[in-house]
Amino acid sequence: MPWQANGKHSKKTFAIDLVQSSWKLLLTEELESPSELWGKLPGLKRFYGANHLHYITCSCYQRQPLLGTARRRDAFLRVLEQVRQKYDFTVVGYVVMPEHVHLLISEPAVGDPSVVMRVLKQSVARRLLPRKRRRNLPPGLCADAASPRHFWQKRFYDFNVWSQRKEGEKLRYMHRNPVKRGLVPRPELWRWSSFRSYAFAEPGLVCVNAPLRKRWLTPTQRKAR
Repeated sequence: MPWQANGKHSKKTFAIDLVQSSWKLLLTEELESPSELWGKLPGLKRFYGANHLHYITCSCYQRQPLLGTARRRDAFLRVLEQVRQKYDFTVVGYVVMPEHVHLLISEPAVGDPSVVMRVLKQSVARRLLPRKRRRNLPPGLCADAASPRHFWQKRFYDFNVWSQRKEGEKLRYMHRNPVKRGLVPRPELWRWSSFRSYAFAEPGLVCVNAPLRKRWLTPTQRKAR
């Protein structure tokens, strides 16, 4: 074959392997959408330092509803606010679902989004899965999933948001997610998202669009200047 030389796989074979590995990820990781593959395929890099926002999706271990109660979702948001203050980044939007979260954040003044997510995930796991207290699990959560070793899937999906249009698109998707899933009839009724901050200027557990100690502009703010 014209693409094959010295025993190496052809381009066609490589493409087939890539598709097969993609479908394997879809089946085993239970991604929310095929677009999440691009944050998980081997060899792909995360891009930092371009003054972009980052749209991040992080799933609970094996898509278990580990954030399935109001208390647990509140605890996640409190930890997120603590991490936001420590690493100095802007939270542009968020939604906490029973088995995953979406965040739209700036790059932090300290570290990078990968550092932020590592600290956030570890802190939430330590708080919500203590070793000696495994009672009162959320509905649908099996006892085996309460192991403190496994609260989150190992990786997270990160999409660079570089334009005002994309920023608005991601915010709309996050705010409509609880309605789409049938959790509430209207987005303002799901208090674990940033919707009420935008719609009613209502303060929540997480400060949305809070100014940074180190000046940083979102795509919308840059366009307005």
